[in-house]
Amino acid sequence: MKLMEILEADAVILDLGAQGKRDVLAEMAAGVAKAQPRIDAEQLLEVLLEREKLQSTGIGDGVAIPHGKLVGLDRLVASFARSSEGVDFESIDGQPTHHIFLLVVPEHSGGKYLKALARISRFFRDPLFREKLSASATLDDLIGTIRDADEKF
Repeated sequence: MKLMEILEADAVILDLGAQGKRDVLAEMAAGVAKAQPRIDAEQLLEVLLEREKLQSTGIGDGVAIPHGKLVGLDRLVASFARSSEGVDFESIDGQPTHHIFLLVVPEHSGGKYLKALARISRFFRDPLFREKLSASATLDDLIGTIRDADEKF
């Protein structure tokens, strides 16, 4: 599965306005709901916050991968947001989070869910990929960086 197949380009946020984890998730959920009207932003936010209660999805190195299962969804949907200032996402390394890749999956998605999470994680383990995302000046540049990485892996 390619990330570009699930990434909602209209929901990508070049520079987050929100500062806290809850506000970041709300801003991203609103963006996803705008791009995919069948998704309710409040319901999505609730799902994401419930997942965060289990353990932070801040995986370190300035990256978070919030995710959750949504009833009634028929396919995987993803979004990306960048914070130049960094957000306290309660990451395992205690460092600010700059890159947030949100993944929403159908309630019974099984293996596709895990494969998507693994693919996203693989991308973000690459320091050069993270640097390119940070250096992207425009939305087109940022999406191009993701597209290029998608073709390599």
